[in-house]
Amino acid sequence: MSSSNSSRPISPAWNLPNQLTYARIALVPVLVATFFISGDIGRWIAVGIFVVASVTDFVDGYIARAWQQQSSLGAMLDPIADKLLVAAALLLLAADETIAGISLFAAVIILSREILVSGLREYLAQLQVSVPVTQLAKWKTALQMTAISFLLCGPEGRELFWFTSEVGITALWLAALLTLYTGYDYFRAGMRHVIAADGK
Repeated sequence: MSSSNSSRPISPAWNLPNQLTYARIALVPVLVATFFISGDIGRWIAVGIFVVASVTDFVDGYIARAWQQQSSLGAMLDPIADKLLVAAALLLLAADETIAGISLFAAVIILSREILVSGLREYLAQLQVSVPVTQLAKWKTALQMTAISFLLCGPEGRELFWFTSEVGITALWLAALLTLYTGYDYFRAGMRHVIAADGK
């Protein structure tokens, strides 16, 4: 009686890129919890968690392409994980007034764009139309992650490097400007499909 030593292929749902995406989603409530830790340690843990989560965003995409492990599930969850992470961080920073005054408009622009694009993607999915992520949108995400990383350092970061807040706010506004441009680009491309569908 012969036995086979071949292992079953791993389900696409559990390949490494998707596992990294699951981990990024799981880190969101952990990030929120760090803001309830008293003392400087909470902020530094928050920075560490956010940086690790941000790195997984770039690593999972690279691995998926390099190892040819792209999947429909990954394509759906990856942008959702990014939006959850960014939205949670921005809300926390606004709540503790790290982002305050006119800079709140930058955060509102970023969040509004994410909601608009998510709604547009959901509608276009019903039309079986996909809107690919552009290279500029990837740069926008990288700039957002950079801005939030600096801002999460908070007062504790300014004690080490006085410029952390200034760099964070500047990067946040730059990300907001890119957000407006890429959001309009997505909206214009999506509306062409919507108008074409209504004309049928």
